[in-house]
Amino acid sequence: MATPLSDTPQSSLKTVAVVGLGTMGTGITEVLAKAGREVIGIDISEAAAAQSLAAVESSTARAVERGKLTEQERADALARIRTTTDLAAAADADLVIEVAPESYEIKQQIFRALDDIVRPGTILATGTNALSVTRLAADSARPERVLGLHFFNPAPAMKLVEVVSSVLTAPTAVSAVTELAVALGKEPVAVGDRPGFVADGLLFGYLNQAAAMYEAKYASREDIDAAMRLGCGLPMGPLALLDLIGIDTARTVLEAMYAESHDRLHAPAPILKQLSEAGLTGRKSGRGFYTYEAPGSPVVVRDALTPLEGSVQAPGREVRSVGVAGSGTMASGIAEVFAKAGYDVVLAARSPEKAEAAKARIGKSLSRSVDKGRMTAEAAAQTLDRITPAGSYDSFAEVDLAVEAVAEDLEIKQQLFATLDKVCKPGAVLATTTSSLPVVACARATSRPHDVIGMHFFNPAPAMKLVEVVRTVLTADDVHATVREVCGRIRKHAVDCGDRAGFIVNALLFPYLNNAIKMVQEHYASLDDIDAAMKLGGGYPMGPFELLDVVGLDVSLAIEKVLHREFRDPGLAPAPLLEHLVAAGCLGRKTGRGFREYARR
Repeated sequence: MATPLSDTPQSSLKTVAVVGLGTMGTGITEVLAKAGREVIGIDISEAAAAQSLAAVESSTARAVERGKLTEQERADALARIRTTTDLAAAADADLVIEVAPESYEIKQQIFRALDDIVRPGTILATGTNALSVTRLAADSARPERVLGLHFFNPAPAMKLVEVVSSVLTAPTAVSAVTELAVALGKEPVAVGDRPGFVADGLLFGYLNQAAAMYEAKYASREDIDAAMRLGCGLPMGPLALLDLIGIDTARTVLEAMYAESHDRLHAPAPILKQLSEAGLTGRKSGRGFYTYEAPGSPVVVRDALTPLEGSVQAPGREVRSVGVAGSGTMASGIAEVFAKAGYDVVLAARSPEKAEAAKARIGKSLSRSVDKGRMTAEAAAQTLDRITPAGSYDSFAEVDLAVEAVAEDLEIKQQLFATLDKVCKPGAVLATTTSSLPVVACARATSRPHDVIGMHFFNPAPAMKLVEVVRTVLTADDVHATVREVCGRIRKHAVDCGDRAGFIVNALLFPYLNNAIKMVQEHYASLDDIDAAMKLGGGYPMGPFELLDVVGLDVSLAIEKVLHREFRDPGLAPAPLLEHLVAAGCLGRKTGRGFREYARR
């Protein structure tokens, strides 16, 4: 008969054994000791145990220097830690946290041995991020007291802890470790048992797609990483993050995810296997997607794939005046960017009234910049004077660069490009700001497709630093060079990519958002827990559902459909829940309701 766990409240989890004293086990040990728990650190290697204790001593000494701990608090925390190579020492523990290598065989051996060592009410937690908690629990003599407790690296700094239940886990065990996590100053989220749980389940699919994008030579490693940092506000690009995590670790997690989901998006990109088997596992080996100064060093050094700084490309065309077509937020933002950089700008809309309204919007934006001290009133006035509103595209007759920012509708854009072809002078560069439509389809609407290129700005254009520069197979070299030079003058970071759905950012961002929706749809985790997991565990500025509601569910669905249509991958099919919300008119903040409800203004 199973032993009930009703006698294991959080307050009784005073002594905790940590099995496996690598980087994660050491971090967890420090967190527990600083929070007043007695910690038994266990590792098969005496050297690893000694190194772990030394690492905690060093880390807590730094905390004292920074004023985060007193000398007495440090001394008390260190006094609460004892290390050993004997697993039998776990007999004194109320909770055991296993953080051994990601291997079923190793973890099963530990759990079977613990069955004969610990008290009947002791909770056994695995720190796995890739293996089945249910499978480990089923092999235990008392599966009801086995669960997952997934900390994030570095454990002392990262707030997120995923509390993972199997179908066998007793609710009292979940409650006890959840309360402990809160007492440790962490933010626990409750998740079910599937590979990757929430944070890694969403993160590793995205990382895998980035690796596949790089492997296909669609964009350089530097451009992929810069695009996701600047376009999404992420702390690191995906390829740099893979190097930090360890390419071999990422491959292990993805293999486990694919075994469970059979989703091609989780099938490890072949380059991950190639790099792993070559020993090029990232920072820890000194080389992965990038090359590092030394094994373990964060300093990237030049290698054969590093772009040459100041490399000479084809000379561009002279650009003195710019035409911006459109009257919406994106068009006015782009016009403001060009005018601030000293270009004469013609802002053309379908009517003089719309053009004047767009210029007035720019005036308000510039006034806000003045109020915030970002520019002088004189500079704002000069910027606004450079913008000429017009009610006809005939006003583009003398511009050197025409940028369209009209509705995301291919037929509308093609009609506009046919008009630009007629009114713009020979040699003018014609650019589209589309985020999801084929640039070449706009180019083919003209008699000069070699003059057409994509310039995908991000909203709000004055604030966002990224521009995706999209070459078609027909774009002339000097047109590409012109746009790169212009991006430098308007102080934007240009990344190069080819003409395929989603370019870099949307092609990586929206499958991640779609997978988050599927998690909610399958009742795997709540909106709030998923948003918290990605902000706390992944460093994302917004959770996926916050972002979806800001972007607009209709816009998100349209991009998902374009990606699915282009790549024909079943895993990219829009989640039915997204389609249902759009059909119901729940489009996000702009309608007052999306995944969440918002107060009407």
